[in-house]
Amino acid sequence: MIHYTGTPKIETDRLILRKFEINDAQSVFDHWLSDERVTDNRINAAHKSVSETMERVHKIVNQYESEDFCYWAIELKDTGELIGEIDLYDFDSATDNCEVSYSLGYKWWNQGYGTEALRAVVEFGFRTMNIHKITAAHNTDNPASGRIMSKVGMEQEGIIRHMIRNSKNQYKDCAVYGILQEDYMKHQGSSHSVIVTAD
Repeated sequence: MIHYTGTPKIETDRLILRKFEINDAQSVFDHWLSDERVTDNRINAAHKSVSETMERVHKIVNQYESEDFCYWAIELKDTGELIGEIDLYDFDSATDNCEVSYSLGYKWWNQGYGTEALRAVVEFGFRTMNIHKITAAHNTDNPASGRIMSKVGMEQEGIIRHMIRNSKNQYKDCAVYGILQEDYMKHQGSSHSVIVTAD
C-alpha cells in the first residue's frame, strides 16, 4: 500500500527539491517553460507570457493540500536558482505503481542535475512512499532523457509508437522505462543519498 506524505522537502548534494511558491512563476517561465528547446520534449507548447505560467504555478500550489500530490521545484543549493521540476503522478491503488516526469532548464542540461533529482525522487518513492514500481517515458528523439533514467537503474521496457502528440501536432514515439522497488533495494541496500524533511 502506498504511504502518501504529500510533497516534503528533499535535499541532495547539490539540490533542494521543494514545493513551488507563487513567486516562482517568473523563474519557471524564464528558465524552462518559455524555452522551445525544453518544451519540445513536453506535450504542452512553450508559454508565450508569464501570466500563463502564473496560472500553472497557481494550479500546482493549490494542490499541495492533497497528500497524494507530489510535485517538486528543483533548486540549486549554491545559488538558490530554480532550474526545473519533477513529479510523481498517476498513482494506481490496484498495483501501487506510479509514473515520474521531469523538466530541466536548458542552461542546466548535461551537468548531472536531472540524474540527481530523479535519483532522489525514486529513492523517496520506494523508501518513504512504499511504491511498487515507478515508470517514465521519453520521446525517442530525446535520448539524453533515457540516459538519465538508465543512470538511476530504470530499464527500458519497450517503445510505444505515437504515444503522444505534441503542441505542433506531431506524433512522437516514446521509450518506456521502469524500475521495481525490489530491484532498487537489491542494488541500493540500506544506503541513503537524500535527506527528507517535513515542510
